[in-house]
Amino acid sequence: MNFRRHIKKLRRVAADPEIDLWSTDEVHFQQYGSRCLMWVPPEEKDPVLLHHPTRKSVGYFGAVRMRDGKLVFQREEEMFNALTFHVFLKRLRQASSRSGRRVVVIIDNARYHHAKLHADWRNQQTPNFMLDFLPPYSPDLNPIERLWKLTRKLCLHNRYFPPPHHPLPPGEGKRD
Repeated sequence: MNFRRHIKKLRRVAADPEIDLWSTDEVHFQQYGSRCLMWVPPEEKDPVLLHHPTRKSVGYFGAVRMRDGKLVFQREEEMFNALTFHVFLKRLRQASSRSGRRVVVIIDNARYHHAKLHADWRNQQTPNFMLDFLPPYSPDLNPIERLWKLTRKLCLHNRYFPPPHHPLPPGEGKRD
């Protein structure tokens, strides 16, 4: 299905008062944040930006209801995979079923979104809870991407996050 047809289909779904349209995606927020603005002396033409050398991040599954902006999210400590996604889908199903409407979830084509692990469960939920997969390589069509961008802008840009302090176990770190 091409982009234009997919967008038309989503607009029809969004206009239907019997359907709740949700947008779902995953995100990683890096510990080192980002710098958007900084003071640099005018004589310095090419400033060097230093970050703490870390790959620390926190991941979240998130879903936002398009009708009113309700957010359902789940922190993911380990990694995104079929099992953790299935847990999140169940949580989203429970939170979205309170409205009494059919639920259509816009989602990208990550491999674990199609996993056999939760295929039977997804089929049992149809037609009251359905996943609508976006065309390949089209993350811009997923509205929750705007939420992630805004979150980064308001909460992470131009912020310093000190490295996490992990106390050493007794006896370690002492030199005789």
